Amino acid sequence: MSAKDSDARSASLEKNAADSVVEEVASVKPDLAYGGEDTLPPPPDLTPAQQKALYRKIDMRLMPILTLMYLCSFLDRGNIGNAKLQGLLTQLHLDGNKYNIALTMYFVPYCLFECPANLVLKKFRPSRWLPGITVLWGVIMTLMGLVKNYPQLVGTRIALGIAEAGLFPGVVYYLTLWYPRHMIQFRVGMFFGGATLAGAFSGLLAFGISFMSGTAGLLGWSWIFIIEGMATVVVGVISFFILVDFPHTATFLTPEERAYVIHRKKYDNSSVGEEEHFELRHIWETLLDWQVWLHILIYMSVIAPLYGISLFLPSIINGFGYTTAISQLLTVPPYVFATITLLIWAVWSDRIKKRYPFVLAGLCLILVGFVINIAGAPIGVKYFGTFLVVAGSYAGFPGVVAWLGNNLAGHYKRGVGMALHIGIGNFAGAIASNIYRSQDAPRYILGHGLELMFVGIGFIVLPIVVLSYKRINAQRDALVREANEKGIRYTPEELRRMGDRAPDFRYTL
Repeated sequence: MSAKDSDARSASLEKNAADSVVEEVASVKPDLAYGGEDTLPPPPDLTPAQQKALYRKIDMRLMPILTLMYLCSFLDRGNIGNAKLQGLLTQLHLDGNKYNIALTMYFVPYCLFECPANLVLKKFRPSRWLPGITVLWGVIMTLMGLVKNYPQLVGTRIALGIAEAGLFPGVVYYLTLWYPRHMIQFRVGMFFGGATLAGAFSGLLAFGISFMSGTAGLLGWSWIFIIEGMATVVVGVISFFILVDFPHTATFLTPEERAYVIHRKKYDNSSVGEEEHFELRHIWETLLDWQVWLHILIYMSVIAPLYGISLFLPSIINGFGYTTAISQLLTVPPYVFATITLLIWAVWSDRIKKRYPFVLAGLCLILVGFVINIAGAPIGVKYFGTFLVVAGSYAGFPGVVAWLGNNLAGHYKRGVGMALHIGIGNFAGAIASNIYRSQDAPRYILGHGLELMFVGIGFIVLPIVVLSYKRINAQRDALVREANEKGIRYTPEELRRMGDRAPDFRYTL
């Protein structure tokens, strides 16, 4: 058996019941080129050790810089929580709900621009688009340190939201072009680990930068924005020289290695590869796909607690009675714990090829953490509760994103679907920006209570999605048997056009 037939058997479907579909489609010669494979030699037959070495090589090229870029992204959007304790409120006269409005105005353009950004990613090339927007928001972040009043702060937050909108959905979509679907969560976890580390670094940096308060006539909050913004610009410039576009153009790989990567992706979730060209129907099919909207609700159930705890953890801990400096430092341990949890869950999820158990586990941790903090528990116990909330939201989040990405087929449908998923889902972040009000300190009963509402939505929707996937997979197994009995054949063009609705596609649970 050739390497191509062997890999098609092993990589296209997880379930044994679906193997017969591959055999059935194999009788129709898949003559459609995919991912530039027609410009490359035939894929080699790699041993498991060689496969691992190849993907480690790709990891070493892509993951460090992508993780660093997202670390900067999350640091720059969330450091306003640290700046709040370093004189931002008093110098800019942010009384009433002005601080919460400034937070909210970031999310509105951030959510609206994510879908258009994903559509232009392939057109403008990832190696130019992603570094370009990184430099842009780094400049905006630096200038935010020079604002003199509330309207200027809101304006720079809006500009920051526009500039950052393309990074997260763009990188997740970009990773799906490189890795098979059951290698994705670990990579999304590594990438998103940058956000978790950002939470730890944010507290440490804010503590260190606070000693610069008064330098050049600027308070500590200004230096937090300026220094972290300049660091982002440096990272963006470096990424221009490191990032590559697509597997078939990656010069750091040999032609044979490129051919193997493309071959694995071609037969990852289909027996004939995915559609690569854009048609308007991809947008309508995505908008009418039931799973996208249910996954948006699951996304909201995790992202609302994530943003709530990210933006207000310094204030929550400060409400426990600690000084500003100690509060900044005490934000670090929960994020370290969350990073460790995130990586363990990501490896475990890819190994068992399931997403929902880890999303469910994350919701359970968030639930317990907020219940502890809304109750009249001792300070030490409440601080422990913040560990659970941070770990549950940050470690559960990569599974939420990878899950929908696994279950959408077709380059542009997946790109649009993931952008809608993240874009609309992030409106929960806008809500989370407004539920921790200063008048509710130190217990923040309203904020914690509304976060529990989002968690409850997750507990309702998650089982519905899992049961629906199981039912549809079973129906397709029956359809395969019926097609075999009746001698029904599908052309490669038909299977590609059907995408995740094709009989040889199985949803990941």
